Amino acid sequence: MKVITSLLFLSGSLSLAAIAAEEPAKIGSTVYTWESREPKATGVGERREVARNPTATLKEFECHISTLNPGLASHPPHTHPQEELIILRDGVLDAQVNGVTTRVGPGSLFFFASNDPHNVQNAGDKPATYFVFNFATAVTATLRGQAALPAAPGRMGSSIFEWTKLAAKATKTGERRDVTNLPTSTLANFECHITTLRAGETPHAPHHHPDEEIILVKEGQMEVTINGSAQRAGPGSIVLITSGDQHGWKNVGDTNATYYVIRLKTEATPVVAMK
Repeated sequence: MKVITSLLFLSGSLSLAAIAAEEPAKIGSTVYTWESREPKATGVGERREVARNPTATLKEFECHISTLNPGLASHPPHTHPQEELIILRDGVLDAQVNGVTTRVGPGSLFFFASNDPHNVQNAGDKPATYFVFNFATAVTATLRGQAALPAAPGRMGSSIFEWTKLAAKATKTGERRDVTNLPTSTLANFECHITTLRAGETPHAPHHHPDEEIILVKEGQMEVTINGSAQRAGPGSIVLITSGDQHGWKNVGDTNATYYVIRLKTEATPVVAMK
């Protein structure tokens, strides 16, 4: 009996170990430089993989960079429960959501809410490159196979933010363009803005906060410091700052630096502000 019990225990331990080994590890704060992302050919252009892992507060953070050849679509209109943000680096795209198509240029952002049908197509005569961010939370799994939630006040739905329509407001260190600051179907809050720093400037002293933050460098040369370690980040670089990590950055170039800031709160984000 002891032998059987031991074998069962050992077998169960091995199974649990195998399951644990299959689960992706949580990623911490990371700088993904443009130069480190290898392009691979696809049927419609190119793709650069960035990340596909859970974080401290996200069930999965998936990011890649797509290039579409002229006239081609990413895929037919489709739906999925995870919410998605696309930022267009260069080129011209037709962004379709819920059957409505909007043509936009470089710098524009598209947010696709859970289960809304969407796709993008290159509407220009040159390749179009864009950054794709997919966010999954514990709520996301409950929406799989469900109909899209109807529009509601105080909750962000699928939206297109055209660069040329984002008003720039002067700050002490440069400019700021506000994009959105609302909860979504799966996120407790989704805040996004775009900062421009003059040469040599920093937006704030190193600090930390419970919500997770993503930075995408649009132009210029940044020095990013995470938990005391500094790294350069040029155009196309993506920075993930996980919950509680100390961070700060500075424009170390001789021209303006512009970057997108995305801050996420989920059901797993600590509710007490960190000191």
